[in-house]
Amino acid sequence: MERLGTGIGWRPEIAEAVEAMPGVEWVEAVAENVCPGHVPDSLLRLRERGVTVVPHGVSLGLGGADRPDAGRLADLAARAEALGSPLVTEHIAFVRAGGALTASQPLEAGHLLPVPRTLDALDVLCENIRAAQDALPVPLAVENIAALFSWPGEEMTEGQFLYELVERTGVRLLIDVANLHTNHVNRGEDPAKALTELPVEAIAYVHVAGGFERDGVWHDSHAHPVPRPVLDILADLASRVSPPGVLLERDENFPAPEELERELAEIGRTLTTAPSQDHAVRRVTLADDTTAARHRLALAQASLLSSLVAGTPAPEGFDHARLKVQGRALFGKRADVVAKVAPELPVILGSAYRPAFLSYARSRPMTGGYRRDALDFAEHLLDAGQHMDAGSRPDAGARRGLERWWRERSGPMPPSARPVARLARAARSALHRARGVPELA
Repeated sequence: MERLGTGIGWRPEIAEAVEAMPGVEWVEAVAENVCPGHVPDSLLRLRERGVTVVPHGVSLGLGGADRPDAGRLADLAARAEALGSPLVTEHIAFVRAGGALTASQPLEAGHLLPVPRTLDALDVLCENIRAAQDALPVPLAVENIAALFSWPGEEMTEGQFLYELVERTGVRLLIDVANLHTNHVNRGEDPAKALTELPVEAIAYVHVAGGFERDGVWHDSHAHPVPRPVLDILADLASRVSPPGVLLERDENFPAPEELERELAEIGRTLTTAPSQDHAVRRVTLADDTTAARHRLALAQASLLSSLVAGTPAPEGFDHARLKVQGRALFGKRADVVAKVAPELPVILGSAYRPAFLSYARSRPMTGGYRRDALDFAEHLLDAGQHMDAGSRPDAGARRGLERWWRERSGPMPPSARPVARLARAARSALHRARGVPELA
């Protein structure tokens, strides 16, 4: 595996700081936020200096029951080629469920959700990863994710699951040590046991990030300093293998550049002072009936996602309290991302934006990506605002601004024409999906 060295997550908010930061050998950019024909100038300048850029995907849903979308794979391949990347990365997660396999409404989580560590889920994931590997021009690495809850009836530990995944597909691993810490707090899983069982020789690089604990739940926020327990897990990993690359992630609440540089230096010290040790791995034997496995996994994931975003009863065996925490986190995530995708909406609505959006989200599951969600939210306020409670209802000035914003993006039309417009937009959306035109998960 090519050595990457020390890196940091590139984000537009800190682009200038990243360019000026000493010792940064590579960066990672969210793939869906990079247009192959309009690569940000900052990334082009970094490339010209010899800094490696790796696209990090968030919307493939490789752990979902459906086969990977050909259009999304083509987009990820185009980004890798536009950036001259040596590899691309994605997540071991599902981000949507429902649809044809379950004959139910398609739903989107808007966030990464854990797959069950079962034989069915592993069979499906392996087949999906093979399809992705065939479609991509460079090697693929997949990341372990953080989770707030566990699936009942799991048949493998995380280390065993990852070992078998690598054994069957040859895929590389992106190990996030912050996610191992999250799963230790939230699910009682031992990070050292996971590191002992997984194939560390398959690691392409490592993520390090911060978070916070609230009411006994660890939230992987990427908006706080890296805590000591995460660095301790990094040291444990470095004692077992020398990772080709280590990257600091920060997505929100960006500190001064000096603070980011301090964290990078601390990561470097952790790597260089870790002692070496030997470890062994365990294996399990698996079957390979993906057709039946896809249907079983589809039903399980659709049932879970529906309970999280559509208010249906929680599936049997889950921790209901943790599902409520996850559901609130998904609604909050939607509000935050829609505010970034359509920054005019919080300006127009002011302090009413968040309560209004959360009220909307609880009754309207996301089915078409964040940009569609922003338009549907605005239309919902215009159609039903008079029936909303006072804390969520836009005032007269906000309503006028909202209608102008909505008309600029949806075309001027009287309210009576809106149902027809919704049908037309749904048809266009279906056509786009058929042609592989991407939307953010």
